[in-house]
Amino acid sequence: MTEEYDLPAEIALLWGLRETPRRGRKPSLSVAEITQAAIEVADAEGLAAVSMARVAQQLGNSTMALYRHVKSKDELLKLMSDAALEDPPPMPADGDWRAGLTLWATSVLVTFRRHPWYARIPLAGPPVGPRNLTWFDSALGTLADTPLSEGEKVGVVMGLLTFVHGEMRLTAELAEGFKENPESFGPSYARALRQVVDPRRLPALGRVVAAGVFDHDNLYDERDVDADFAFGLDLYLDGVAAYLARRG
Repeated sequence: MTEEYDLPAEIALLWGLRETPRRGRKPSLSVAEITQAAIEVADAEGLAAVSMARVAQQLGNSTMALYRHVKSKDELLKLMSDAALEDPPPMPADGDWRAGLTLWATSVLVTFRRHPWYARIPLAGPPVGPRNLTWFDSALGTLADTPLSEGEKVGVVMGLLTFVHGEMRLTAELAEGFKENPESFGPSYARALRQVVDPRRLPALGRVVAAGVFDHDNLYDERDVDADFAFGLDLYLDGVAAYLARRG
């Protein structure tokens, strides 16, 4: 039997278990409405635009009315990071862990692309919201038929999530950089490297530059994003496969 104790306030909020103080007339807002309004602002204007005042404006309400339900912007961001997720897709029924984790990772990426601001929400701790935990459970479930211990399964999933988060954030920031200054992604980059990279000091990078890896008219191309993600994902899963092989 699980011992019960008082949940931390933010976890109680995410699970709808924190009571709203009732003073005066019945509240005209709900946590779900506030969260949805914040997501709408972030989708339209970016994460930096999200504030309690801006969300109140989106709802046509007062900022103080929001504080009756959500105590701070930090709490609001945690709510957004959970509510923006949809349910994970069904995993392969044959227990193929690699196919399952591939589907899981690409599905997370689809969600991130629907809400580009998502990867920029600060990570303050392990997943605790209902939807985040549903995704966590889904990924762990793909490893059910492997010889990994429960702790190793968590390590594999958290490493994969780190890769997906990093890939999405890098892609989003590069896209913004290209939009602001496309010239920095052009032939001038390769020319600059040829001038500053001394192969005696930076031999590995020198060989890359000499091989013409950066000699492109445009180093950023949206059409390459999916291929780059698939390449990195395969490398990570190859590592998991090698570890499983060593485990017998």
